[in-house]
Amino acid sequence: MTIHATQVGESGTRVVFLHGLFGQGKNFTQVAKALQPELTSLLVDLPNHGRSSWTDHVDYVEMADTVAEFLRDGFGADGPVHLVGHSMGGKVAMVLALRHPDLIDRLVVVDITPSFSDGAGEFEHLLGSLASIDLATIDRRSEADEALREKIPSPTIRGFLLQNLRAGDDERYTWQANLDVLRRDLPTIGGFPEIDATFDHPVLWVAGETSPYVQEEHEARMRELFPRTRLVTIKGAGHWVHSEQPASFVSALKVFLTA
Repeated sequence: MTIHATQVGESGTRVVFLHGLFGQGKNFTQVAKALQPELTSLLVDLPNHGRSSWTDHVDYVEMADTVAEFLRDGFGADGPVHLVGHSMGGKVAMVLALRHPDLIDRLVVVDITPSFSDGAGEFEHLLGSLASIDLATIDRRSEADEALREKIPSPTIRGFLLQNLRAGDDERYTWQANLDVLRRDLPTIGGFPEIDATFDHPVLWVAGETSPYVQEEHEARMRELFPRTRLVTIKGAGHWVHSEQPASFVSALKVFLTA
């Protein structure tokens, strides 16, 4: 398993970012730059995304252990690091903290919970829309955008998804994300594994004000696993908190991670 990651900064406290479904580490580039010089960031491509290896199935424990091993061999070799995870990456981050607490100092979980996430229908639609494009007929990224326009009207969402489209050496386009496996294993992505452990370090739980992913009924389970949790709601943000309200998100991270 090969994990690809990009470091932003060379000084300050170390923090690792884990992206959500369809994302890549580079989605946090502007956030990482805004955190300098107080923090040095590592932007990780999770398995089946970006430039990291593909697998034949999705498993949160395996993903968390893979990232933990990667950190032990490099960015986290000199001691604990902070960890930030959004959506699917937030679930990976929670599992990693529960299974490898010696690696993590402070944890930030962004707009997700350690429970079933009822967004499978939306993501099934998005994955199906991407899979419907005949890449053999695509010569320009704009053609792929046009092919998605009817099924995905939002240009912002189309732009986010089309980050996964890459031209190879033969100038033919391919998907960097492992669409077939991600689509098949959406029930696993929406779930959360049973883990008999707690993470007794400070945890910042960030929710988007208009997002449906963090609800009052999720709080008991969150605090059971992470007893030192502080919940912060970012006004004017939906699920993609870091891109919809970047200034507020960066401010919350700075306060929490540099305390």
